[in-house]
Amino acid sequence: MKIFYKKDGGIVQLIDKEKIKEWPIELPLIFIEYIRNNQLKTYEGSKLKKEIEQYLEEVLKDVAIPGLIKVLDGDNFEETNKALVRIDELAKKKIDLVKPIKPYVEKLVKKDNKEIRKLSNSILESFAKAERRKRLAEKRKIMQEREKEFLAGNISGEEYANARKEYLILKE
Repeated sequence: MKIFYKKDGGIVQLIDKEKIKEWPIELPLIFIEYIRNNQLKTYEGSKLKKEIEQYLEEVLKDVAIPGLIKVLDGDNFEETNKALVRIDELAKKKIDLVKPIKPYVEKLVKKDNKEIRKLSNSILESFAKAERRKRLAEKRKIMQEREKEFLAGNISGEEYANARKEYLILKE
């Protein structure tokens, strides 16, 4: 266990890198993203957060990425295929957890194996859908602001129509 000490005397325990090496290849990335996205903001003290972030970077560089590269670049079709199936399932549920893998998945699209290409494309489609949803949410927010401005009389009907047109084009 890796132990970090809080200012108030409490501790934060994270699993050791050696134990993480025994996990399936996608779990270290999920672990890192989960801690970064959900747990890190709950800890008080910038020093503690910085130490945990450094540890997570170490885990990423020493365990997660090398293990992933070994499996994805390896010649063992079965292992690569199993890993991609699990990564694909995760990408469909929670795309943020598998973001660090994207560059490696992009390389796999060029492989000769049909099944690996299919799974890689599926994962990349999940990334594209997530990006589109993000852009659509941004445009929706802008559209809501434009609508309020229009109803308040702060912008002309033409400006509102143009903003609505942009939003509808993106939505399609």
